[in-house]
Amino acid sequence: MVQLLSPEGERVPHPELDGIVDALSDEALRGLYRDLALVRRFDAEATALQRQGELGLWASLLGQEAAQVGSGRALRRQDYAFPTYREHGVAWCRGVDPVNLLGMFRGVNHGGWDPNEKNFHLYTIIIGAQTLHATGYAMGVQRDGDVGTGDEGRDTAVIAYFGDGATSQGDVSEALVFAGVNNSPVVFFCQNNQWAISEPNEKQTRAPLWHRARGFGFPGIRVDGNDVLAVYAVTKQALDAARTGQGPTFVEAFTYRMGAHTTSDDPTKYRVSAEVEVWKHRDPIERYKRWLTTTGKADADFFDAVDAEADELGGSVRERCLAMPDPEGPEMFRHVYAEEHPVTAREREWFEGYHASFEEEVAR
Repeated sequence: MVQLLSPEGERVPHPELDGIVDALSDEALRGLYRDLALVRRFDAEATALQRQGELGLWASLLGQEAAQVGSGRALRRQDYAFPTYREHGVAWCRGVDPVNLLGMFRGVNHGGWDPNEKNFHLYTIIIGAQTLHATGYAMGVQRDGDVGTGDEGRDTAVIAYFGDGATSQGDVSEALVFAGVNNSPVVFFCQNNQWAISEPNEKQTRAPLWHRARGFGFPGIRVDGNDVLAVYAVTKQALDAARTGQGPTFVEAFTYRMGAHTTSDDPTKYRVSAEVEVWKHRDPIERYKRWLTTTGKADADFFDAVDAEADELGGSVRERCLAMPDPEGPEMFRHVYAEEHPVTAREREWFEGYHASFEEEVAR
């Protein structure tokens, strides 16, 4: 497993990847910490909002911040990301307003951002389906001639995010087949957080997940998903390979889901607290903070400023979430199809008539 920072925050040398990390300025390194801290604070606020009845559901990323921020910051502007429903950290790195992530979970919109503006697709609820979308998009990029040109502003890579449980879905295997045989510029980024809802890894696979890439004819690699530097370096290397025409890579980010699968889940029913305690000592943010501190790249004033910014973000997210206007009922029938559809038209007509009947009762 590739690791550049030990759980104690000590630098682990790596001959192939050291140069990628060394190229980052101190400002960029501090920026990674800021990303990690603000994303965690946003996630905590969203969880609280759900518990207070302001969101219908929330999928927390607690413990997976380094996997998402490290990979998200490795993307170039023209690259395209296809998320699941938990990639709040990647969304942050792509410039999506955190409040826009809450709209779908609050039931007031269909996603809340323009995917083509941010090159960040809408959240995908169907497990594994986004890997096919990503592979198809990558094949299109390839056929458009935007791979291997040598132009850093043009050559494009695609990244597909999914969890360990999704690897059991047929869609993922089909995506791997198409990507392999077409040598498509796509990185399959699997966040192995050890639990597919309530099923542990040993009930999903007999081999490490990154080994699967071999069967489809392209490389796979396992990286410490709680090590933001290692994730950044490994993902950047894989994306560079995709952009230059070297085809796909399967990245398994070995991490841990500290919280519940979603706020409707109770993880105490299927995993022991001792396991969670072990992973608390591998916290990605504390690990990175220790390294920044011991190397003198960040001081107490910097961390205090980030904490203050995080609190400000939390308050802003809460205020703006509560201010989201409720849509009119018939809005749910819009955008289901690109054009008017007879089934949804009949359903909308019935719905409007049903609501009008209440107005008639009040009038009487």
